[in-house]
Amino acid sequence: MGKEAAKTGPLARRPDNSAFMQQRLPAWSPMLTASTVLPFMYCMAALCMFVGVSLLITVQGTQEMKMDYTEAGNCTICFEALQNVTKAGKSCFCKVLFSLEQEFKGDVFFYYGLQNFHQNLRKYMDSRDDAQMVGRKQNLMNPSSYCEPYIMDENKPIAPCGAVANSMFNDSFALQYHGQSLNVTVPLYRNGIAWYTDENVKFRNPPKNQNQTLAQAFEGTTSPPYWQKPVYKLDPDNPTNNGFINEDLIVWMREAAFPNFKKLYGVLKRGNETFTTGLPAGKYSMDITYNFPVQYFKGRKQVVLSTVTWFGGQNHFLPIAYLVTSGLVLLIAVFLTVIWWKFGRNARNMDE
Repeated sequence: MGKEAAKTGPLARRPDNSAFMQQRLPAWSPMLTASTVLPFMYCMAALCMFVGVSLLITVQGTQEMKMDYTEAGNCTICFEALQNVTKAGKSCFCKVLFSLEQEFKGDVFFYYGLQNFHQNLRKYMDSRDDAQMVGRKQNLMNPSSYCEPYIMDENKPIAPCGAVANSMFNDSFALQYHGQSLNVTVPLYRNGIAWYTDENVKFRNPPKNQNQTLAQAFEGTTSPPYWQKPVYKLDPDNPTNNGFINEDLIVWMREAAFPNFKKLYGVLKRGNETFTTGLPAGKYSMDITYNFPVQYFKGRKQVVLSTVTWFGGQNHFLPIAYLVTSGLVLLIAVFLTVIWWKFGRNARNMDE
């Protein structure tokens, strides 16, 4: 009876008599004294200073050119033509001239940038169907309710559905180099711009028979309202880059964390004799297929040409953060040193 009462009574909730359950494990409690804390703070300040300066020098070694083309050159006509657009219309074409004063050496990355476009809004980020994007036939014809209101159009399911896909950036660019005696199209790699895991795991086309075309795999669906092409014709020059595995679509579907962002559009092909060492200095022109409206969110559009290092592109945030941290830690260390020198240097409990 005694043992059974112990199993069901208050003693049943008593912790085991072990070192872990009774909190008798060995522990080390450091004594924070001036002779240990101050040297540590000075070392941390020096380390942060070293890392910050190293990263700043590395970042300064990159080259970058930003150009806002929202209303540049004759793109003003296209900007005004998209004032009241509610659905995809005809493409507008414009040209912008610019020049590079210095040669961009090495690999050159071509980005498009948007300002004041909040891809990080909760409802916007949720407005997608990842099961549909991975190629599930059931979700292709019956998209998730999260995609509302971009789930059906003309009684057909939208593929890909949702606000994220519907707002996909669809301007395109052709860069021309005007040398002293030649005009050359700047070749760009348009493949390999998406993350490997996205391209090979998160995005797959719907299954199809060997004799079926990609268009037949998407039969019965329609494109988002703002799109000018169906998903299976996004890249007419490269049939393997169509459907949900289109790399421009994949890059866009990875939402940016901040309202001002840039996304990779292409990488310079350095096989051409003119561009073996990079982009030469000189005059350039950019032919733009102007489709993406920015008036609704008071945004701006730009193109960015940039070289990279092992640290990435020209990003000053991390170096400045390290330098600011170093300065703050150094100021606190100096302040504590003065306090210790005046009041605690002769006190036993300050250094024991």
